[in-house]
Amino acid sequence: MEKHFYSVPYQLKGQELEARYTASVVEVYCKGRRIASHRRRYDHQPSTLTEHMPSAHRAHAEWTPSRLIHWAEKTGPATGRIVAGILNSRPHPEQGYRACLGLMRLGRRYGADRLEAACERASHLRSYSYRTVKNILSSAQDRLPFEDPAAAEGVTVTHDNIRGGSYYASAAKEHEC
Repeated sequence: MEKHFYSVPYQLKGQELEARYTASVVEVYCKGRRIASHRRRYDHQPSTLTEHMPSAHRAHAEWTPSRLIHWAEKTGPATGRIVAGILNSRPHPEQGYRACLGLMRLGRRYGADRLEAACERASHLRSYSYRTVKNILSSAQDRLPFEDPAAAEGVTVTHDNIRGGSYYASAAKEHEC
């Protein structure tokens, strides 16, 4: 039906079914018995009824972006920013749910304080991903202090390969007309 998918009860996976449709309704039959009815759609987005899902998938369907962000903010504001960043980086927020649930698991494994510190570091790096947070935690970078960029301002790094301002000032005088 124009490359649009309609759900049926998951127990019927792999069985041959019959579809009947009009301009407004799609009905699915198994051995002459109607097992599903959907409003016909033309937007190429899947039509899935919750009652057609296994119980584990139903629980997953109850998650919403706002619910995930709210959970993350209970850990801390940086964790909330990472979850929001993960969800915003995907064409469909649902595609980021697994990564967000992975952050929950990291929080159970490493603790809320370490998760928040790792998310703060990932947020500072502008890397809104599960993998970044996981790598920060596994390498214990969340325990390292941040370099304070304000304290580093005005400090000139010295090294044999750095010429410094005096080199450029003398080079400019040599080339004056």
